[in-house]
Amino acid sequence: MPGEVNAPLVDAEPPIRWRVQVRVPSKINLFLGVRGLRDDGYHELVSVMQTVSIHDTVTAQIEGDHVARLHPASRRFVDLTFSQRAGAGVPDGEGNLAVRAARRLMQAVGIGSQAGEGTASSMTRLHLDKTIPVAAGMAGGSADAAATLLALNHLWGVDLDREELREIAAEVGSDVPFCVSGGTALATGTGTATAQVLTRGTYHWVVGISDRTLSTPEVYATYDRVGCPNPAEPDAVLQALRTGDQEALGAALSNDLEVAACHLRPDLEVSRDRMLRAGALGAIVSGSGPTLVALAESATAAADLAAEVADRFDRVEVATSPAGGPEVWADGA
Repeated sequence: MPGEVNAPLVDAEPPIRWRVQVRVPSKINLFLGVRGLRDDGYHELVSVMQTVSIHDTVTAQIEGDHVARLHPASRRFVDLTFSQRAGAGVPDGEGNLAVRAARRLMQAVGIGSQAGEGTASSMTRLHLDKTIPVAAGMAGGSADAAATLLALNHLWGVDLDREELREIAAEVGSDVPFCVSGGTALATGTGTATAQVLTRGTYHWVVGISDRTLSTPEVYATYDRVGCPNPAEPDAVLQALRTGDQEALGAALSNDLEVAACHLRPDLEVSRDRMLRAGALGAIVSGSGPTLVALAESATAAADLAAEVADRFDRVEVATSPAGGPEVWADGA
């Protein structure tokens, strides 16, 4: 199986958990400002991110003939394997952020230091059920990585707190720390430094999804060629969120990467304008695209808008935000 490794498990206290499931939301960028290229090759960002009610589910489960012997205080070795039920474009093995997150957690807590020294009688299986679109600017891979860290933290009895998990998450990917916590946050730097943001109200979105993905590195490279410095700050978005003013939020939506995404995919601009003509309070490319999100004034308006623009996309979802953070369920003794 892709991603298999023999690994000793750390000691931990009861309760024993045999199966942990984490349901994790996607995210959209309500504001994304690019502040230039850093010395390390990454871009300096200012972003307001919010979770949206389109979810993936990661399940981590102990399997094998001798699971009764796998009390956290006595278990020694376990295999890790990865499987998924998802559409095209989701990488397997080491190319998958969920697997990379599992590896990084192993390193952080000393699991895997004796890999290959013996044969495990039991296995930890990671399984991904995917609904968040792939390579779509909605942090699907980052959400899966965050869910994996949370699931294995519970399953293996590591019991790191959220801040410790966020530190590990920052080594996996820029959006992963936010996905560990969820909600609404202001992000700076490369996106890993986040602060929670006060938000009032529920927002209704139409999410237009394209099967033609965009490469995030290519979008950033295109921005470096065709993008223009934008002095806009996230203040208007933050104020709209504080007051629950959805009209003000729709007017304040902003994404510096939109010009690059539309340069690579001119049809995105056409689809965005169609959403606006159909009554959206605001419409924007999410992150590096190609997903478009449009804010509607109500659930009914969102359903009507989705029907009106469905012919412009391969898939249309109606979603709400903020969607909170990952939800964890554990089965055990």
